[in-house]
This record gives sequence, C-alpha cells and structure tokens, in this order.
Amino acid sequence: WQGPQANGMPELHKLTPPLSVLQGKGFKVALVTDGRMSGASGKVPAAIHVSPEAAAGGPLAKVRDGDLIRLDAVAGTLAVLVPEDEWAQREAAVMSAEQRAADGRGLGRELFAGMRRNATTAEEGACTWL
Repeated sequence: WQGPQANGMPELHKLTPPLSVLQGKGFKVALVTDGRMSGASGKVPAAIHVSPEAAAGGPLAKVRDGDLIRLDAVAGTLAVLVPEDEWAQREAAVMSAEQRAADGRGLGRELFAGMRRNATTAEEGACTWL
C-alpha cells in the first residue's frame, strides 16, 4: 500500500538500513514494493514501482505472509512461488477504509486526495489529469 493511489508514494529509503543489518546477519532479503525509492537501496536487491499497485488490485495485493518471492535481477523477473491454481483463486486484498483515511491525513495529504484518487500507475508516471 505504498503506490500513487494508496498514499502518494512516499520515499522508502529508510527501510534499507534495517534490511542491510538482516542481510549482514546472513538473511536473504529484498525489498518488493509498489512504492518508490531514490535508488539508495545499497546492497539490498529492490523491485520498486511494482505496477499496477496493490491499491489498484495489482499482484502485490495477492501476496500473503509466508509466500516465497523470487526476484531475479539478471532475468528481470519477479515471481510469487505458489502454485498457479492457488494464485488464480486468490482474491486481491483490499485496502481498509481506515487505512485509506489514515493515509490521507497529515503532512498536507488532504490537499492531494483528488490526485491520489485519479492517479495513473507508477509505470505510467503516477500522473493525474483532473
């Protein structure tokens, strides 16, 4: 829930230090998000701007706790490692009304509610045409 329609794509670079610590302890970590980063992911593999975003019913809305995800930077692929039939039957999670309301308040976000509501995908530039 970090894409243009969800909360306007805040910078996520603060996630890399804790992920780097886990990586340094031997864990295999990566960041997969419909949000944005300035490119400061360091050694942590990152798949950013996944589109369409979860708030628009994109594939990240079908990912569940415990799912294994394969990020292959060489091949340029991202795959959730669940059986195809299970994936096809999964319903996309829906952002709760409470979370939508919370994402729309503070830091001047109230001013941009119409833009978030009409935003195109990150792949299309997260633009809004009112």
